[in-house]
Amino acid sequence: MVEKGSGELLHRLSSRLKMRHLILLLQIQQHGSLTRVAEHMASSQPAVTNALAELESMFGGPLFDRSSRGMAPTALGKRVLARAQAMIHDLGHLARDVESASLGRAVHLHVGVTPFIPGRLLSAAIQRAFPDTDERLTVTIHEGTSDQLLSQLRDHSLDIVLGRISSTVELENVRFDVLYRQQPRLIASRRLAAQLGRVRMDWRQLAELDWILGAPHTRIREQVADIFLAAGVVPPAPIVESYSSKLIGEMIVASDHAVSIVPADIAEEMVRTAGVAIVPYSFNWNLPPIAMFTRAESLPAAAVELFGAALLQLCKESQTISLTNQ
Repeated sequence: MVEKGSGELLHRLSSRLKMRHLILLLQIQQHGSLTRVAEHMASSQPAVTNALAELESMFGGPLFDRSSRGMAPTALGKRVLARAQAMIHDLGHLARDVESASLGRAVHLHVGVTPFIPGRLLSAAIQRAFPDTDERLTVTIHEGTSDQLLSQLRDHSLDIVLGRISSTVELENVRFDVLYRQQPRLIASRRLAAQLGRVRMDWRQLAELDWILGAPHTRIREQVADIFLAAGVVPPAPIVESYSSKLIGEMIVASDHAVSIVPADIAEEMVRTAGVAIVPYSFNWNLPPIAMFTRAESLPAAAVELFGAALLQLCKESQTISLTNQ
């Protein structure tokens, strides 16, 4: 009986649903008023009202609740809107793929990246995934927190995400592969790093320095705060909140009072590019591992598979080299 009902709904949607219907749904969600939607789409309110009624007839139930405060999606409406957004994004990706093909390139990938993913890893993965110069991969990098990026992965804004995996990350409708783990490093100017390296680590002394940290409620920020609290010290209020390696590096080399905690591979990259120094302190904690996330609902596209395989192989090679050098 369920299969029959599903088949009937599929027939209705495949024969009657059009892209303009999906756009209309997203416009209603954005504006919350059929009048404003009609104005924005250069249409009449009766036409918009009839189109919505047609849509609700297709799906067999109301998609929005009407009230004096506007229109809000119903439970059914939320499900339909999520798929509508994904289909619109997929159409945009298709347009960019066609454009890339006309330029003799491979498909275009949208890659979500959390802060502190080494640029060398991304660059090497892009080069390895498509080494043929006659068919090169084109990529747009989107930055954000793991939760933000995974939400964009689910709605098809992104094709693949590199982020931190932990028990607090929502994993619904995504699959993941752990790539590597990072250890934290304290960085400072060369002069300050030399001074700190001559004495034992003192969290009270460190709390008095000028800290540059990421945004509140992110995993690294919370772990830094936990370390100070465990030592009986009030966590320092940062003078700057940023995950920009460039900004952190510039501020640290310009001051003998500024410090930050970043992953070890990022710290080593900043030593080369910005001239910071790593303070020789050891921490008894690790950052949540970096993982590669893809959508679980369908098989990944060929370009996603190639890029993902390149990432996995590079990280495996890097770990092998690291173990060999120990």
